[in-house]
Amino acid sequence: MGKRTRSQRKGSSPRYRVSSHRFPGASRLPSVKDEVVEVVDLVHSPIHTAPLAKLKSKDGHETFVAATDGMSVGQQIAVGDNITLKPGNITTLENIPEGTLVNNIELRPGDGGKIARSAGNSALVETHLDGKVRIKLPSGKSKDLRSSCRATIGVLAGHGRSEMPLRTAGAAHYRAKAKGKAYPTVSGVKMNPVDHPHGGGNHQAVHGPNSVARGAPPGAKVGHIAPSRTGRGRGKRKK
Repeated sequence: MGKRTRSQRKGSSPRYRVSSHRFPGASRLPSVKDEVVEVVDLVHSPIHTAPLAKLKSKDGHETFVAATDGMSVGQQIAVGDNITLKPGNITTLENIPEGTLVNNIELRPGDGGKIARSAGNSALVETHLDGKVRIKLPSGKSKDLRSSCRATIGVLAGHGRSEMPLRTAGAAHYRAKAKGKAYPTVSGVKMNPVDHPHGGGNHQAVHGPNSVARGAPPGAKVGHIAPSRTGRGRGKRKK
C-alpha cells in the first residue's frame, strides 16, 4: 500500500482547520420585506475581504451583510420594493434603473447574495429584458438574471485592499491561516511521486494527462477536474 499524498494528509490534520469561532456569522441579505432595518455595528471578519454590517430589524432579529461603501452605524436601510436609490438599500433588480451600480446580487431569488461580494466590487445594471435583467459582472462579462433577484445599491466597501503588497512572509502566513489555507504553497510538479500525482520525473512537468474525473478520490483529484475541454481554441471547426 502506497503512502498517502500530501493533500490527503492535510485533510485529517487540525493544522489546516479553519478557526470558525472567530467568524461573526454568515453574510446574507435579510429576509424581511418592505421594512426599515438599522445598522447597529460594523465588524471585521477574517474570512471576508469586505467589512460586515450588523443589521437589526424591528422584531429584534439580527443578520450580517457585506457593508456598502459609505455605510455607517445608525444608518437606516430600506429593504423592499418602494425604496430610494441610496447606497445600502436592498431591492429587486426590476426596481433598479439601468446604469446603477449594485453589489451582493442574488443568483437565484432568496439565496442571500452570491455575485459581487469581494471588497470594492460592484456590478452594473445594463438593461431590462422580458422577466430578466442583464447585469455586467466585475469580470466584464454580462449575465441575465431573474428580475426578482435582490441586490444592494452601491459599491462594496473595502476597495484598495489588494493594493498594499504583502511585505513579509509572516503577513502572507497569517492571511492564509485566517482562512485555513497552507502557506507557502508548493507546486505539485516540484514534489516527489509519493506526495503528489504530478510529482517526479527528470523535469518539472506533468507527465501524463492532468484531467481527472469529478468522482476521483481525494488524493487523485488534482489538475483539471471534469473539464469540458482543455488547451487553446483553434477557432470554429470546418464542416
